[in-house]
Amino acid sequence: MFGSLDISTSALVAQRVRLDTIAGNIANAQATRRADGLPGPFRRRISVFATGDGQGGPGVHVQDIREDDSPGRMVYEPAHPDAITSGPMKGYVEYPNVDLATEMVDAMLASRAYEANITAIDVTKSMMSATLRLLA
Repeated sequence: MFGSLDISTSALVAQRVRLDTIAGNIANAQATRRADGLPGPFRRRISVFATGDGQGGPGVHVQDIREDDSPGRMVYEPAHPDAITSGPMKGYVEYPNVDLATEMVDAMLASRAYEANITAIDVTKSMMSATLRLLA
């Protein structure tokens, strides 16, 4: 029974990391500079899950957080300080490849998965309690 609690707990942790990643994507949806200050848009990040708890046990864990390589949105804004200064794309600004609708759907999925694991923990606790009542 404790194994099922460990599995659900690992899933809760993984979904929390997923929600944190999504929140970061939404927060940086308009950032046209990278964290190091260089020009270039923020890149959407994706949580990659793997089986196991990361220590050889059952469950799930976040294996990696990767950047999405898809291109960003190009918007013509010649007065923007990060606008491209030469070439065929002169005057365009590359915005992050973050789609708010996609992020919201992903956040809802993560939230539902989190709730499902809370329910699984509650059911496991009820089963443990009933077993202890039967044995007493």
